[in-house]
Order: sequence, then structure tokens, then C-alpha cells
Amino acid sequence: MSEQTKIRDFHCDYSNSVGVSAEVTSGLGLDFPDAYKHAETMAKLALAIKEHDNEGFCLLPFCRTVEMEAVGGNVNYGDANTGPRSAVPICETPEDFLALPDIDFSCGRVREVLEACRMLANAGEHVCLEIVGPWTQMQSLMESRKVIKMQRKQPEKTVEVMNKIGDQLLRYVDEARDCGVEIITYSDSAGSLEILSPKLMEWSTREFTYPFMKKLVEHIDGTMVLQLCPKFAYALIDTGLADVVVHDLGEKVDFFEAILQLRGQLKIVGQACIKNSGVAIANGKIRELVLA
Repeated sequence: MSEQTKIRDFHCDYSNSVGVSAEVTSGLGLDFPDAYKHAETMAKLALAIKEHDNEGFCLLPFCRTVEMEAVGGNVNYGDANTGPRSAVPICETPEDFLALPDIDFSCGRVREVLEACRMLANAGEHVCLEIVGPWTQMQSLMESRKVIKMQRKQPEKTVEVMNKIGDQLLRYVDEARDCGVEIITYSDSAGSLEILSPKLMEWSTREFTYPFMKKLVEHIDGTMVLQLCPKFAYALIDTGLADVVVHDLGEKVDFFEAILQLRGQLKIVGQACIKNSGVAIANGKIRELVLA
């Protein structure tokens, strides 16, 4: 592990997006939490949030529990003010993780999310799907302190677990492409620098994030763009595993519109959070992340 490496952090603040809140849900005539479980109601809610925030895209899902639920995790579905969140953990050991089934994309809430994406895309909407990285999934399926202990005591097994999760995400991205999703956004709130130590963040970047991103860009192909949480973009750049290539559009530009404009020319962008409503790039320079 390099002692010289210093990974920068990115201050995350997207409070200007209303998200799931009574401000949006009160006028929709939806029943919660049932509305979080069906494609039609998910699509309706995603469209309402888009219109309220005056955004150019619909973002799905409304939580970070879809993938973990699809392999057997427990979920508290929340209400009209808060989306679903993880409930009682089901894993105690790395072997428990490795014994979890593969995601069946033909059933359950993950199928409903994908169908909502398809419905919106067929209606002419631009659709962004958020996928959730391994630290958040692991800490939804196992107590947080046990996840950190697992990494410390059994790092190789932990990488095996992370790679299993990563393989499921690649399949999810393939399904999303077939449903008309144009942007994949990758986040992993439990795996960010302020949660992990700098040393563990570097370990995670080298052992999982970089090799996973190499695979992910192949699945992104030229039909989608990967919007990477800037926290992980910094980690890749600062560990020397990625470089930046600037695309100069010549004038102030909306971040989302720039992503679509450059689709097919770039694969990864990570300079801004797509959840931060109305982000504009003042100098018109879009920074593409190119993996080493």
C-alpha cells in the first residue's frame, strides 16, 4: 500500500432535489409503501420528481435496497416521506454472502424497476438507473462492524464477496440497456472516503473499484454513459488508476444534457453528482474519466 497516496474527498450535497417527499407524493393519489413495489407507480413517481425538480431525466430507483432485496435481503419499505431502507441483516460470514442466489431479473421489485425504466423510455423520457456498490450492499446484508471485521480478518474472501456483487451489477446493467436506460449512475455511500479510512479506501479502489470499472465500461458500450459518483472518480485518479480527458463544448452547459450530447464519444464522467438538481458546467468543459 502506497504511503504517498492521498485521496481527495468530494463534498456531496444534493439537498436541492426534492426526491421522495410529501411535497411530491401528496398529489399523486398513490398508496405507500405499495407504490414502491410496482412499475406503473414507480414510473409515475419518477416522472413527478423529474417535473418538480425541472430535470431532463427520470431517476430510478428511489432507494439503495433493490439489489440486496433481490438476493434475499430484508427491507423496510418506508412511506410517502422516505423510500425503502435495509432492515434485519441476514449474513454473518463471507460464506453466507457467497451462498446467496444470483438475481432473478424476471420477478420481484428489481423486475418492476426495470419495467418502470422501459415504460418511461417508451414514453420518450430519458432514464437514469442508479446501481449500488458492494460496501452499501454488504452493510445492508450484514452488520457494519462485522463487514469491517470481515475485511480486516479475511481480505481475500471480502474481495470474493465484492466480485460476486459486481457480477450481479454487470447483469443488471445489461438488463437496463435492453429497457432503454441511457445513463447508469454508480454510487456506494458506505464505501466512501469519509466512511472508510484512507488506507481502506485505497485498498478498495485497487482491489475492487478499478477492476470492476474496467468490466463495467465494456457493458456500457456506446449506448449508455456511466456517471460515476465523484468520490470514486477522485479515488481512481488519485491512486493513478485513471486519467482525465477534457471535452470542451465551448459554453455553459447543463451537465445532464452534456452527457447525452457526448454519448458514444465518452464512457465515464465523474465531475458532478447527477442527483444535484440543475447542475451546470460554467466553462463547458466535461471531464471524461479514462481508466489506466
